[in-house]
Order: sequence, then C-alpha cells, then structure tokens
Amino acid sequence: MWTMPPTDSVLHVLSFIAVAAQSMTAALAAGRRSMDWAGVCMLGAITALGGGTIRDVLLGHYPLLWVANPIYLAVAAAGAFATILLARLVVRLNLAFLVLDAIGLVVFTMAGCDVAWQVDASLPIVIVSGMITGCAGGVLRDILCNEVPLLFRSELYASVSVVTGLFYATAFGLNLNPQVWTLLTFALGLSFRMLAIRYRWEMPKFVFSGEQR
Repeated sequence: MWTMPPTDSVLHVLSFIAVAAQSMTAALAAGRRSMDWAGVCMLGAITALGGGTIRDVLLGHYPLLWVANPIYLAVAAAGAFATILLARLVVRLNLAFLVLDAIGLVVFTMAGCDVAWQVDASLPIVIVSGMITGCAGGVLRDILCNEVPLLFRSELYASVSVVTGLFYATAFGLNLNPQVWTLLTFALGLSFRMLAIRYRWEMPKFVFSGEQR
C-alpha cells in the first residue's frame, strides 16, 4: 500500500498538481530539443522528482518520496506524455511553461519546508530545504537540455522560493491552520513569481570583465 507523508491534505493535492506541472515543463523543454518519447518522460520524472530526491538525501530522509509513493512517478510520466499529445494545441507555449514552472516552484518549496520541519531541522535548514526542493528540479531540466538554468538567467526565482518558505514556515511557529495557510502561501508565492515575470523584477547582476585600468 502506498503511504503519504504526514502533512495537510491541501498540500497533498497541490503536490500532485505540481509534479504534473513540472513534468509538463520538462516535456515542453524536451520538445524544443526533439527528444524521443522515452526521453521526454524520463526528463519529466527527473524534473518533477529531482529536487525532492536531493532534499531527502541531504536530510537523510528515507525512503525517498517517489520510492515510498510510486504514484508520483506515474503522475510525472502521465504529465509528460499528456504534453506530447496536447502541446500542438497550446498556442502560447512559453507562457504555459512559465506558469507551470511557477506552480512547481511554489508548491515544491512548501513541501520541502514541510519535510525539513518533520525531521526537526532548524529554521535556516527548513528554508534551504524548501529552496532546494523548489529549484533543483528545474536546474536539472535545463542542464540536461543544454540550457542556462532559469534560476540563473531570468526574473526573481530563488528569491521567490525563499520568501515563500519564510511565509509558509510562519505557520509552524504560530500553530496556524495548516490548510488555510497552505492556500495563502500558494497564492502569495505564485503571485510573486508571476509579477516578477510580468514586470521583470531581477536581482542585481555582477558584471566583471576582468580588465584592469
């Protein structure tokens, strides 16, 4: 029997949506690289589950999420395969990619924070765990597609994960209603990311040519 991590039901549902969403971003990226169907599904699974796997290994949290719950593998593969069938019907693929990626970023950040809190990690580790879970899968996707990761080349990304994690972790300390707080955090994080894309909010860039005067 598949078991579920001891967290609130709203985050359960959002986690399945996020796995499918991140898998779909991977399928869209794979399509731009003309990968075969097996490669698309494999990249979808790596993207959707890679961040959580890295988090669990670093925290010593076993069994890994997708090992304890193989249904996540099925959801990731199904999301990637559905994208193969539906991609030609979506006119604005770039917008779809960004929205799906934002959903994955926010939900996986919350899930990472939740797992770290379950193992009694300190607040900084909770936030870092959320950021790794939210960002690492997308980084793996972009590297495997031979692209500069979205984390390093676009509008606020890791910052969105940090803010989302800090806001979500507030519920741990104040003992707030977990389901309501999960929805509020999701709305905050997704809005923050989409506003950053819309208005091109970016971190200051470090530019160094190496030339000396």
